[in-house]
Amino acid sequence: MPGRESLPSTVQRSPKKAQDTWVKTHDSAVETYGEGERSHRTAFASLKHSFEKVGDHWEPKGRKGPSDAQAAGGGPARRAPTAGGVDANASKDHLMDIAKKLDVKGRSRMNKSELVSAIEKANTRATAKARGRR
Repeated sequence: MPGRESLPSTVQRSPKKAQDTWVKTHDSAVETYGEGERSHRTAFASLKHSFEKVGDHWEPKGRKGPSDAQAAGGGPARRAPTAGGVDANASKDHLMDIAKKLDVKGRSRMNKSELVSAIEKANTRATAKARGRR
């Protein structure tokens, strides 16, 4: 399976269901688009419907569905900013819980969009640390 061979490290550190979702979608996308960036983007888009990035791995979301405005848009593929795996459509309370889990400083004074950005940055730092880069 090509997907198992190119499984990103954040997905490798995630539950088996997340890995299976990524691999199945990736392999299907490779059949349609060929190996490359588009297949990886497609696999991540599928993963984001059921999982959200928390630190250096993916965790199941409380509800299935698009994670941000880019994912909800549908239509032809376009390169627009995403929330980097953060479930930007989640409630502010949920985002506060994730921010607390990631020890985001100043979270109590943040609005929802600031929380999404802060969580995205914390996730990036955690992933870099897990990969051995600081």
